[in-house]
Amino acid sequence: MIRLRGHLICTTEAEAQAVRAHVADHIRLSRGEPGCLTFEITETDDPMVWEVMESFRTRADFDAHQTRTRASVWFAATSGILRDFRVEELRD
Repeated sequence: MIRLRGHLICTTEAEAQAVRAHVADHIRLSRGEPGCLTFEITETDDPMVWEVMESFRTRADFDAHQTRTRASVWFAATSGILRDFRVEELRD
């Protein structure tokens, strides 16, 4: 299993608005991908910071998600936002 955990850290209100405008569709599309076990993006107590937690069954599933995401409206709208993520490969 591959697990990604971390934060999106917005530095402007415009960045935070971009996340708010696109996050629901990004979550919906990601949860529908093959091998997606969990996918959450939630606003923290700080309205400029979003917690990201996702897990995929295999490395190939995670890599396919990354490829799809980089070609998405979500990525176009949020690519300039700081991402502080840690990816772990967990063994059974």
